[in-house]
Amino acid sequence: MKSETLQSIKERRSIRSYQPEQIKDEELNAVLEAGTYAPTSMGRQSPKMVAVQDPATLKQLSEMNGKIMGEESDPFYGAPTAVIVFAESEESPYVEDASLVMGNLLLAAYAMDLGSCWIHRARQMFKTEEGKALMKQWGVPETYAGVGICILGYRKGDMPVPKERKADYIIRV
Repeated sequence: MKSETLQSIKERRSIRSYQPEQIKDEELNAVLEAGTYAPTSMGRQSPKMVAVQDPATLKQLSEMNGKIMGEESDPFYGAPTAVIVFAESEESPYVEDASLVMGNLLLAAYAMDLGSCWIHRARQMFKTEEGKALMKQWGVPETYAGVGICILGYRKGDMPVPKERKADYIIRV
């Protein structure tokens, strides 16, 4: 039994406060590689990941995301790295495939002692003209849709305490 895996699943938390220091290349590479091992429909491996560490691009992405939320705060919580997960929107089930990639990224980040958090609104961000221009610049085909953004960095502060699991989470039949 792989009890370490189960323990990691239970311990991983979304981190919303980061140190400004950039993560190491070997840490990012390990997290990205884990993303490539996510299960995908029919083994197609349709998702694509774009790793962003350039401060100007991170600022642009954060501002785009904030606009959708109607806020001016940093929805990336100061994280120095963001991995945008795209998937071929003409493939079924693209959202599920990309979501599994996101899950692997989050768990791998925890295994590397990195903080991570799933940031939503990627779909809306990359439907805008600004988002489409970035996709083109990065070589992401226009038929792809943004599914999630995994922010990464070194956690600032203590690890969040998990909430109690709700009593009716599981129904057995």
